Amino acid sequence: MSDSTGNTGTGDLTYNLVSILFHALQGAETYDQYIHDAEQEGDSNLAEFFRSVKQENSARADRAKVLLHARLHGQS
Repeated sequence: MSDSTGNTGTGDLTYNLVSILFHALQGAETYDQYIHDAEQEGDSNLAEFFRSVKQENSARADRAKVLLHARLHGQS
C-alpha cells in the first residue's frame, strides 16, 4: 500500500494517524465542557453519556500514540 506524501510532505498514513490523535485529544478536552453543561442542567444521564464518549476518545488517543510511536521508530 502506498504511503505517498500528498500536499503535506508527510506520509498520508502518518498524517492520518496524527490527525486521529489530534482530534481524539481535542474531543476529549471539549467533552469536559459538555459534561459541565449537562451537570449544570442536572442531566446526569447526558453527563454520563459525555463521560463515556470522552473515555472512548481517550482510549482512541492512547492507541493512536502507540501506533504513531511504532511507526516513527520503524516498528510498523
